[in-house]
Amino acid sequence: MSDGLKRHRIDGPGKIHLARFDAAARPFSVGDKPADKRRVAELATELATVQDRFYALRQHKLLLVLQGMDTSGKDGVIRAVFQAIDPLGVRVVSYRAPTEPEKDRDFLWRHHRDVPGRGEIVIFNRSHYEAVLIEYVHGWIDAAERRRRLAHIVEFERLLAETGTTIVKCFLHISKDEQRKRLQERIDDPDKHWKFNPQDLEERKLWQKYQDAYEELLGRTGTAHAPWYVVPSDSKTQRNLMISEILLATLSELAPSYPPPQPKLSGLQVV
Repeated sequence: MSDGLKRHRIDGPGKIHLARFDAAARPFSVGDKPADKRRVAELATELATVQDRFYALRQHKLLLVLQGMDTSGKDGVIRAVFQAIDPLGVRVVSYRAPTEPEKDRDFLWRHHRDVPGRGEIVIFNRSHYEAVLIEYVHGWIDAAERRRRLAHIVEFERLLAETGTTIVKCFLHISKDEQRKRLQERIDDPDKHWKFNPQDLEERKLWQKYQDAYEELLGRTGTAHAPWYVVPSDSKTQRNLMISEILLATLSELAPSYPPPQPKLSGLQVV
C-alpha cells in the first residue's frame, strides 16, 4: 500500500481529529484535472479486469462502505469508480429510514441480510453507521447507547471479516464551505432541483455535531479487519482517484489471477 493511502488509513483505536485531514488535499492528483479524469477512467478499466477475476474465482467477498456528509459525493463515487465494471457481481444498497419491520429488529438486521456473497462486491451507500450518527446527533439515543452500538458494529464487522469478507470503509471528507457551494448549486440549477431536499439545510445547522460524531466513530471502529480511509473530497476527481486506488490495490491482492484451467477441456472440440 502506498504511503499516500497509509496516511489516510485508520486501523486502530484512538482519538481522531478531522481538522488534521485537509478536505481539499489532492494526494493522487498530477496537478491537471483533465489528466486526473483520464486516470480515473484508466483505473476503472483496470478495476473491471480485476473484478472479472474476483467474480470468476468466487473465493472472496468485498464490502465497500461509503459514508459522508450530505453532498459529499457517494453517488458520484459509484458512477465514476465503477463506470466500466460489469454489473454482474456488483450490487449497490442504499439505506433510508428504517421501515416498521426493520424497527422491530436489532439495528444491524437489515444490513446483515445485504452483505456480499462469494465473488460479489456490495456497496453500502450510507450504512449501518447511520444508526450512530443521525440517531445520536438528533438525541434519539444517548451516549451510552451509542457506545454499545459502536461496540456491536465492531463485532459485526469482525464476524464478516472472519467469514471471508474484506471490508473497505471510506469517509468522504468535505469542508463546510464546499458543502455550501454544492447545496447552492442544487438550488441555482433547475436541473438539479430534484437533488435538493430542504431538510439538508436543517441538517447543515448540525454540522459540528456530525463532525464530533464522525470523530468518535472513526476512532472506535477503525480496525485492522475493517479500516477506515479518510478521503479528501472537496475535489470530486481526487476523491474518485483515491477510492479507485484503494479498491484496485485491495482487489488485486484478493484476485491475482483467474481460476486454473481445467485439463479435461484441453483438446475439446465443439461440433
